[in-house]
Amino acid sequence: MRLNQVPSVSDGRGGIDARLQSFRDDHRGVAGIEFALVAGVLCILLLNGIEVARYAYIVMQVQNAAQIGAQSAWKACDPTKELPATTQCASLIDTVATAVTSTTLGTSVKLRDNSPTEAYYCLNNANALIPDAGIPLANKPTDCNTIPGARAGKPGDYIRIDVTYQYKPLFLDFTVGRLFAPTISKSTFMRLL
Repeated sequence: MRLNQVPSVSDGRGGIDARLQSFRDDHRGVAGIEFALVAGVLCILLLNGIEVARYAYIVMQVQNAAQIGAQSAWKACDPTKELPATTQCASLIDTVATAVTSTTLGTSVKLRDNSPTEAYYCLNNANALIPDAGIPLANKPTDCNTIPGARAGKPGDYIRIDVTYQYKPLFLDFTVGRLFAPTISKSTFMRLL
């Protein structure tokens, strides 16, 4: 048999070798296979990027809902006449509950049970509220000198708004969204007086 002669099927083993050689040397469709592999990886990365961005957006909207709720409490209750607001301002809870649903998340944002809460706080040197749980409304100190770590001055009446949102991944178990906390909770404080 000559070198460049293609063996026929009747040559036995030589026919199979020739077909394998032909298959190995055929490069048609390689670009399509490469594209499919690369496109699959890129799609997974894109879906994960979308999920992370969506989660970050939702977290910001939940925080925004808490802030809107605190602002609505400040607007609804006259601090010169209706303090403590949680007991003296009749429209407080309804106003705050309506306000927290005004973001793009709508009624999916919920006002947490026992929210809003109100207490007296002082500021420390880093402008953080102390003590952590606040001073009960019935025990208002005359000034902050009696509170360890507080700067001198009068305590402020602060209202705290707590909201929650149940997060569901857009692409279910296909992305990193399944690793994120299913309940997003945010709190905001606002000084009333």
